[in-house]
Amino acid sequence: MTRKINNSYLPGQSNAPTTGGDMLKTRTDGTLVWEEVEGTDYRIDWYGSRGVFGGGQTNGAGGQSWNIIDYITIASTGNATDFGDLLAAVTGTASCSNGTRGLWAGGTISGGEQNVIQYITIASVGNTTDFGDLTLARNSQLAGIGGTRGIFAGGQSDSLSAVNDTIDYVTIDTTGNAIDFGNLSSGNSGLAGCNDVTRGVFAAGYNGSAYVNTIEYITLATTGNATDFGDRTVDKDGVSGCSDTTRGLFMGGGNPDNTIDYITIQTTGNATDFGDLTQARKLTSACSDGTKGVCAGGLSGGAGTYQNIIDYVTIQTTGNATDFGDLSQSRFYFSGTAGD
Repeated sequence: MTRKINNSYLPGQSNAPTTGGDMLKTRTDGTLVWEEVEGTDYRIDWYGSRGVFGGGQTNGAGGQSWNIIDYITIASTGNATDFGDLLAAVTGTASCSNGTRGLWAGGTISGGEQNVIQYITIASVGNTTDFGDLTLARNSQLAGIGGTRGIFAGGQSDSLSAVNDTIDYVTIDTTGNAIDFGNLSSGNSGLAGCNDVTRGVFAAGYNGSAYVNTIEYITLATTGNATDFGDRTVDKDGVSGCSDTTRGLFMGGGNPDNTIDYITIQTTGNATDFGDLTQARKLTSACSDGTKGVCAGGLSGGAGTYQNIIDYVTIQTTGNATDFGDLSQSRFYFSGTAGD
């Protein structure tokens, strides 16, 4: 991708990209965004240099929940640092960002499932602020994908008795309640999400009676139901996902296991084996800076075997994950996103 800093070139001008690209522009509200050279549409990255991870659980089912938010600089290996706190201790959330603002949605608090959406400004450490509400209360690792819109899919509701197919969306720059986007092909929980500029993808999960390997996709700019994409290499739930501009990764999950597989987001078809995590685990959290994908925390066995591990891979290079550092608190069943 070609990018120009603080220029207003048109294609064909001296020093301008001849086959398209982006320019860094300042919007009226002072935020910096990448604007397409060929037109006036804003292209906002859904990843960034800072990874943030919020919430989670320890001590197995019925154990302690956390309101912790940690952060890392994805380009530099090392341990996570305290960022601030969520509005309440919560598990089973979904996260996304537009590269500037990070959102957490849904999950379970002490009173049961919630429909709360909360947000941070990723560049500024501090606690979350209320954003609005999902169309219904959900938990059990519903999936989030980002960009201009934040999109949340699947999950469980009604005290964990109903696996649902709901897809909601918000405009991340504008606080307010979520709006109906469409539906997954069936109810699903414990699924993973990833996206590129135009397409969002949801993979794996539990449909209420069996683990599934299904992958389906939506077009981000238009509302509507999800469409079949292909299949994962394994059937599982408790998976986490991340992406760069072309490739999506799905990590861990299952009993648990260490599988990483990948897709090319613009090309429908089955996933391909990528490599392995450093340790088999499920209910992890993942994010990306557009080059590295990181996978944090998780449950590596029965109750009490929750982890603080952070692994990373280079998204465009298949192979096994490498140790990155540690979270501030071992935990699982949480979510993360990235931005600047």
